Amino acid sequence: MSGLAAQPNIEQQVNMLSRTLISRPTVEKLIRMADLDLGAKSKAEQDKLITQVTDSLSIRSTGRDNLYTLAYQGESPEKALRVVQSLMTVFVESSLGSTKSDSDSARRFIEEQIKNYEARLTEAETRLKEFRLRNLDIQSQGGLDTAGRLGEVTNTLNQAKLDLREAESARDVARRQLDAARAAQRASPAQGGSSFATPELDARIDPLKRNLDGLLQRYTEQHPDVINTRRLIKELEEQKRKEVEEMQKAAAANPGQPVLETNPALYELSRISSAAEVQVASLRARVAEYESRVNRARESMKVAPQIEAEQAQLNRDYEINRKNYEDLVARRESITMGGELESASSLADFRVIDPPRANPKAVAPNRVLLLSAGLMAALAAGLGVAFLMSQIRPVFFDANSLRAATELPLLGVVTLVKNDVVKRREARSLYRFLASVVVLVVVFLVGMAYLAYQTGFGR
Repeated sequence: MSGLAAQPNIEQQVNMLSRTLISRPTVEKLIRMADLDLGAKSKAEQDKLITQVTDSLSIRSTGRDNLYTLAYQGESPEKALRVVQSLMTVFVESSLGSTKSDSDSARRFIEEQIKNYEARLTEAETRLKEFRLRNLDIQSQGGLDTAGRLGEVTNTLNQAKLDLREAESARDVARRQLDAARAAQRASPAQGGSSFATPELDARIDPLKRNLDGLLQRYTEQHPDVINTRRLIKELEEQKRKEVEEMQKAAAANPGQPVLETNPALYELSRISSAAEVQVASLRARVAEYESRVNRARESMKVAPQIEAEQAQLNRDYEINRKNYEDLVARRESITMGGELESASSLADFRVIDPPRANPKAVAPNRVLLLSAGLMAALAAGLGVAFLMSQIRPVFFDANSLRAATELPLLGVVTLVKNDVVKRREARSLYRFLASVVVLVVVFLVGMAYLAYQTGFGR
């Protein structure tokens, strides 16, 4: 489940558990379980005992394999063993349900933060929507900025102008061809009648002739359908002849204005010219529109940097809020899954690997060091007392020191002449002092050797 569920920090749990266990209520419970309070009569003695036990307890890691050591230093090996056994019992039996509570608290906190970020996302989306509505004309399209859009519209305008020039050239050619055809028709009005046509009547006559051919293949000339078809064809041809005569008369009456629609060539050229005019008009409208767009794009270039900066700021705020929101949602799901995983299985199961035992040798204090320090302290105290007495009752050994101390004139000096009795007394005092020092050193060395023998040079 690594990477999916929130994994508990076992080291942190042990540290928190150790701080929880080494508390006053727990220490009081340990004292009662180990019978350490039998000698404590007053409240002050009980408080002192609790402080002493608290300072002597320790829960530390061995640094590998999730192993931890419980230790206690006491005056008696039996009492220390009872305290460690009681502490081990409390430690192993302590519930780690606080992890579940911590997970619930963390989940509640994350849910509150998710609600806050949902509100922030809503506000950011609203601001971004309002910004886009205010600046619909200059929004980036297809990943292009204002300069890119200006270049794209300019290219489109140039292409539209090129298409317009091509359409104008095609229109001019169609006009020249139409004018040439009209001039040719004006030059030969007598032959213009042969070019008159009746498309509608021809469109009706041709199918009837094809139908008549089919009927003659199946029936004789006396068949009613054949007779009716021939009659209709004759009537339509007569109608066509009359219309052609009328058009010839109209052309003769107005030689300067020939009837173009009756000439198939002129009719087609007129249609091509009209289509060219329509295309030119359409392209002119397109060129005008693109010119307007180019002008608007150039105007928007003046305010585009500021608007793009505002849009970048809005997008950046929105992306930050969205990323934090997604991270919080993922963290909430991880914590929820971690809580379910903890409920389904025991993530922290403490077991006793090495049962409690008392050290057969004393661990404190370091008696060798303590006795050496005591000897040094006694010698220093003696020297200090001697120096203090010399300062309280000073002795002058020559005339110059006496004169400097009193600042008085010195009239004379009386020299002490030592006899044999005084000399023997001073010698005996010196011998007693040296003997005392030798005895002190010998006793100290003998005591140290005995202590080293008893403790095996241990602590």
